[in-house]
Amino acid sequence: MPDIIKIKTGNKFEDHGSYSRLVAVDDLIFVSNTAGRNPRTKVLPDDPAEQALQALSNIEGALAAVGATLEDVVAARVFVQFPQDVEAVMTAYGNRMRGINPTLTMTCPPLGSLQYKVEIEVTAWRGASKADVKEMRITL
Repeated sequence: MPDIIKIKTGNKFEDHGSYSRLVAVDDLIFVSNTAGRNPRTKVLPDDPAEQALQALSNIEGALAAVGATLEDVVAARVFVQFPQDVEAVMTAYGNRMRGINPTLTMTCPPLGSLQYKVEIEVTAWRGASKADVKEMRITL
């Protein structure tokens, strides 16, 4: 049987929606859609790029709770509320994730509230940051 760890942060939506912020199944880690509100100050920046960076910071904290890092992320899904914010979010996300290079889906669905301009969900593999990685370029 695999070891399973479920992390909750105390966010009211986790209890209301009956979900965990993070679920680790052995070394495979799933992090729920995460917004850019600072969990300590409760401040949600108005700027979409700042929200993206804070969401990544929040994800980084959740990963650290199970001995993983942002560099262990292998897949990311970025949900941008407003299409006009995609460029700013992509730039902020790209700058923070440069060198990690997970797969990426970036799309513009409606989010739970208009104040949330970005939400990010990731899948990680604990130890991927230490793996021997081969990058290949192909022509499609």
